[in-house]
Amino acid sequence: MLANYHTHTYRCHHASGEDEAYVEAAIERGLRVLGFSDHCPWVYPDGYVSGTRMLPEELDGYFSSLLRLRERYRDDITIYIGFECEYIPELMEAQQRLLAPYPVDYCILGEHFTQREPLAPYTGFPSDDEAALARYVDLCIEAMESGAYAYLAHPDLFNFTGDPAAYDVQYSRLCRYLAAHGHPVEINLLGAVEGRHYPTPRFLELAREAGCCAVIGCDAHTPDRVGHPEGLSLCEGLAEKYGLEVLEFLPGLGPK
Repeated sequence: MLANYHTHTYRCHHASGEDEAYVEAAIERGLRVLGFSDHCPWVYPDGYVSGTRMLPEELDGYFSSLLRLRERYRDDITIYIGFECEYIPELMEAQQRLLAPYPVDYCILGEHFTQREPLAPYTGFPSDDEAALARYVDLCIEAMESGAYAYLAHPDLFNFTGDPAAYDVQYSRLCRYLAAHGHPVEINLLGAVEGRHYPTPRFLELAREAGCCAVIGCDAHTPDRVGHPEGLSLCEGLAEKYGLEVLEFLPGLGPK
């Protein structure tokens, strides 16, 4: 593994480990690029506070720490600083204003909710709601159309338990869009290691049929998951099984 763009920090309140420990793990395992993409803060109009993402007041510390590490380890690894973000249309303008002063290198799309918290359930919860699945796919495509996201993290996160034909219709639509625009599907290492419902075999079959390429994302919430050897082997095995070419680096986010 030469690059991972899906790395969290303790600031999301469900990850652990010091920032430097993630960098050292990446170097030890031979990565040339490490992208930090912690869960992006939102500005909620009613003052709601999420317990699963960075708070706005933590942004200064996030950037100061990672910029310092970028300089300290510049001869060993390239560090990019970004976020994993949902696409929630009514909150985007406020989020853009919040992030404007900061040197954000990239964002990845992680559509954990199809409405702002706490108005919609986590998309990883089992659901047989075909309309909700269609909305998930609609939002993912609309978000990628904006050009603001480097790729779609765990694209098969929506845990649809209804009619398999409806699953195929909606996820085929998403895969065809991603393939047509050269966006990779993520094979999520965290999900593979923990035996979650994703990476999903049927989704990977649809991705192959659509002609998608892939990227392996560690989704690291602890330093040991960066380049995790067993998890990497699982993900590489899935890519090989389903005939998905794995990108070594994202365009414009290679080693410097």
